[in-house]
Amino acid sequence: MLDPALIADYDRAFDRYDFVTADYGVTKMKSETASLAQFVADLQFSRLPQNVVERTRLLVLDHVGIALRARHAAALNSAMSDSLDALGLSGGDAVVIGDERGYSPAAAAFYNGNLAHSLDFDDTHARGSIHPSAPIVPAALAAAEMTGADGQQVVAGIVAGYEVQIRLSIALNPTEHYNRGFHPTATCGVFGAAAAAGSILGLTADQIVSAFGLCGSQAAGSMQFLVDGAWNKPFHVGYAAMGGLVSAVMASKGFIGTKESLEGAKGGFLKAYAPDADPTEVIAGLGEAYETMNIAVKPYPSCRYGHAAIDALIAIRAANDVDYRAVEAIEVGLPRTGWNLIGDPESEKQNPKNYVDGQFSMAFVGAVAIREGRMGWDDYETHLDDQDTLALCKKIKAVVDDRAEAHYPTNMSGVARVDIEGTSFEQMVVDPKGEPNNFLSDAEMRGKFDTLVAPYLDPDSLDQLAKGILQLDDQKNIHGMLDLTRAQPAATLKAV
Repeated sequence: MLDPALIADYDRAFDRYDFVTADYGVTKMKSETASLAQFVADLQFSRLPQNVVERTRLLVLDHVGIALRARHAAALNSAMSDSLDALGLSGGDAVVIGDERGYSPAAAAFYNGNLAHSLDFDDTHARGSIHPSAPIVPAALAAAEMTGADGQQVVAGIVAGYEVQIRLSIALNPTEHYNRGFHPTATCGVFGAAAAAGSILGLTADQIVSAFGLCGSQAAGSMQFLVDGAWNKPFHVGYAAMGGLVSAVMASKGFIGTKESLEGAKGGFLKAYAPDADPTEVIAGLGEAYETMNIAVKPYPSCRYGHAAIDALIAIRAANDVDYRAVEAIEVGLPRTGWNLIGDPESEKQNPKNYVDGQFSMAFVGAVAIREGRMGWDDYETHLDDQDTLALCKKIKAVVDDRAEAHYPTNMSGVARVDIEGTSFEQMVVDPKGEPNNFLSDAEMRGKFDTLVAPYLDPDSLDQLAKGILQLDDQKNIHGMLDLTRAQPAATLKAV
């Protein structure tokens, strides 16, 4: 038998390898924490497949457009800026998208994360049941402004963050994680944010392990906001962005975090946050298959679980010249996880009181879709107080549908049936618009961006900003690009 001290010395000497060679009679598989950290430390822009780079540019474009609109439209802005002032976190050089003032890097990550998630218009990942960009891109942008990183470093960092966050959520089993009351966008997002920031800051694998260790003490995000329409959802996603940045910076300065934050038996993330996590999902295909390519974007500003049904209702309306006033009943079939979020309890979903309620109400978004043939951000203001729309909500019933469930979690599918004067029209959508197999075209992505941003930027600034993001990896420094989001609106543009 080998001397344990000799084995320990050998392990330390070959720590970065997945196993100790058979010549010594020992096999020591690398932990999930160490494997992810090594992946992040090694990831370089030059190694990224071109399709991953191109998709990341589009995802950043989507993120910036949503955050800029939110800076002018989200209800949380006054409380957010006043709070950061009171905490002494304003007055720095880091950019909050669409804000004329500067902030500290941590505050910028926090605020930008809140903005990105406040409209519920941000990207999603079906199998992970998460919003990838909202916690990750703000951390990456703040880290880049701290270091003067170029666009290639930013792209690589964002991809590192996506891969970490998504894989952790898949490993947890999102349904089980939700059933415990957690929101995986935030709980897994803090690790993804640390990966993105750590990559851009140039952390070693050991430092990233420490950053992940600190993230394990910050992984939070409660689903209780569904009860009363509170602002916790964007708050804890923004907090994840800030927490990941803070963890990476502290690790870079020598602050030591626990080494087994994911798999640790005393409270590791995978042990504590779900009853039956599968650690193999954390590293399955790592560095070969990019989950970044499985990220979807939203054409509608509401919970992604309702989008297939919205697509179906819009299609039924268009094909049959539906007059909403003639609708007798609508039934929407969803996968169970989706029904839990946007269909139950029925009485509450049929009576939304505010835009958060509306975002998580299949009845409300379905009513707007069948009435207008669309579902946009401005429809919340128009329809939440419209008595015809609210009456239509009460005719919409969401159910768990076996057909939709059969496609979950690979797809967030949905079925809609509309009953009008004794005739039923039914349609199923397996891949809602914006999913990887039904992704928005470049022109549609630009159209969404322009619609979000146009009320607040003059045409030249808007075009420069969009082109800069779509050439992100050519940027020598991203501060100038972000500064374009601060452009003063012309007198004819919508007031803040």
